[in-house]
Amino acid sequence: MTRFALSLVLPLALPFAASAETLKLYTSQPNADAQKTVDAFQAAHPGITVDWVRDGTTQLMARMNAEKAAGAGQPDVLLIADSVTLEGLVKEGRIAAYKSPEAAAYDPALYSAEGYYHSTKLITTGIAYHTEAKQIPASWADLAKPEYKGLVAMASPLYSGAAMIHMTTLTSDAALGWPYYEALAANETRADGGNGGVFKAVASGEKPYGVLVDYMALRAKAEGSPIEFIIPEEGVTWVTEPVAIVEGTKNLEAAQKFVDFVISEAGQNLVAEMGYIPARNGIDSPAGFPARDSLKLLTFEAGAALEATETNKAKFSEIFGIK
Repeated sequence: MTRFALSLVLPLALPFAASAETLKLYTSQPNADAQKTVDAFQAAHPGITVDWVRDGTTQLMARMNAEKAAGAGQPDVLLIADSVTLEGLVKEGRIAAYKSPEAAAYDPALYSAEGYYHSTKLITTGIAYHTEAKQIPASWADLAKPEYKGLVAMASPLYSGAAMIHMTTLTSDAALGWPYYEALAANETRADGGNGGVFKAVASGEKPYGVLVDYMALRAKAEGSPIEFIIPEEGVTWVTEPVAIVEGTKNLEAAQKFVDFVISEAGQNLVAEMGYIPARNGIDSPAGFPARDSLKLLTFEAGAALEATETNKAKFSEIFGIK
């Protein structure tokens, strides 16, 4: 019997599969929200992998500064709490400008005209109250009235970025100004910690009233917590969790795709699914939240707020007797 040797002819070279591009994201989103954002982006762009780090905005800035000083790698993209922090980075030349085509669906006040950052949601601050509270406030000014003495909690602007923007906005308002904060202090308003502590105080009835971000109150209300949330008649203050590209990124195209995605219609529908008011026009708010176009947003300018930050902190500390 003749045996035949079988030979398998292989091509001289096999093409290697293209390796996925990796994008480094620093975010102050809650962990669950950050994971949803990354999963949705990666599903839309399967060739890009996102490695993400979650922490508070202040802590992320400290990390970035330490990494920069050490010559370590910087993130490619930031998705953090407030525009004031980003204005500081822009001033230092650490943010790359990118004019996303998706910005056409946004109010101009919600993105940098030069393209340094774009808002991803509207997180408003209003007044929360326990359902057994004796009276219902209608305005910011009400909280300084004698009947609210010792009954109000609010986050400290020395700790919370949203509280800092809230204070900067209200003290810049002609009808309120610094006399309003002086009246709050005289009325024994407790100003300490962040929004989480305010929520716990109101929901438990320890403090019947609180200055609180919308989603904490409205999500809890939907789950049966004895808490209500109102939009004061003067309007609401707001933060927008903007997205920005870090200057010098080696993954610029992927970073631009990330920005486009989170402010796209699909990205903004995801924001609503998470339980936030979308920043993009034409996207419905979550059930139980005020409609996007019904909100009266008080005037806020991030650049001016940045310049006044240290002065405002010092004045707040003096008024509330904090050393």
